[in-house]
Amino acid sequence: MAKSSSGNITRSDVAKAAGTSVAVVSYVINNGPRPVAEATRQRVLEAIKQTGYRPNAVARALASGSTKTFGLVVPNIANPFVASMAHVLLQESLNHGHVMLLGDAGDDRQRELELIQGLLNRQVDGLFYNSVDRHPYIDLIKASGTPLVMLDRVEPQPGVSMLRVNEREAARQVTAHLLSHGYQQVGMISGPLEMLNTQDRIQGWRDALTEYGVQADDSLIFPAGYSRQGGYEAAQQMLNSGRVPRALFASNEGQAIGCIRAFSEHGLRVPHDVALVCFNGTEQSAFHVPSLTTVRQPLREMAQRAIAMLKNGDGEAELAEFPHHLEIGESCGCQLSRKK
Repeated sequence: MAKSSSGNITRSDVAKAAGTSVAVVSYVINNGPRPVAEATRQRVLEAIKQTGYRPNAVARALASGSTKTFGLVVPNIANPFVASMAHVLLQESLNHGHVMLLGDAGDDRQRELELIQGLLNRQVDGLFYNSVDRHPYIDLIKASGTPLVMLDRVEPQPGVSMLRVNEREAARQVTAHLLSHGYQQVGMISGPLEMLNTQDRIQGWRDALTEYGVQADDSLIFPAGYSRQGGYEAAQQMLNSGRVPRALFASNEGQAIGCIRAFSEHGLRVPHDVALVCFNGTEQSAFHVPSLTTVRQPLREMAQRAIAMLKNGDGEAELAEFPHHLEIGESCGCQLSRKK
């Protein structure tokens, strides 16, 4: 069948080709609300194929009140932990019949704003949001009436649901693991100091030192971006200053990997010369050499809860806190100790 002069194929064209009514075509496309005999359904599907008809998703969304899409805004998809979270959210969204639109801000605050505005203009059914910095555009999202779940630590406020792991406790536990080996000097590669989760992790580091009676030395805190490059540069700073601690807590997996690379270039080995642990490990941690001792978050469970918050929420803010677990690898020196 030839297309009309405008190039647009309508449901009327499909109905004519299939020998049915427009209503029957709609029932087939929308899988209801009324049943269609299988033979008729096949005739309609064949007519759709022959005519090249494509349902107008925008019109269907306006009619149903749902676009069947979620939006996800993240600081930088190159971060393995962020990518892992995005992956499970995408899979869970598909399980619930929604497509996930990804917005990667590339660590750029202005781009983050543009992505949010674009997703809101597309009338997504809900937004998952991990901000570039400590100034997320929450008011803009709330003003649109779009359901929101924050995936990072922000100050609690009305109408804003949040997923979180107790990062202070996780940082305390993983630092305490180093101290349990008898190390009396533990440094830290933190995130950017202005970020709330950085402050949580630093406080957890301090808690562990206090617990073990070790004096905190703030000169051993090296702020850096949450990336491999950030970890590499922090390690270079340690090396240049001559202040390389015997044990080190890196605030994320990327920092740990970058740090190990910098140490290797200067002949320092992990864990032989510097014992190392990190936060926010992914499946990559087990395959790195050495494998990383890290805190892991239950991403699948978190994604399932995040979807439920958006789909079943009644407008009330929810706070869902999840347990973390410590995964022992080679980087902390445990396995070396066992071999002795």
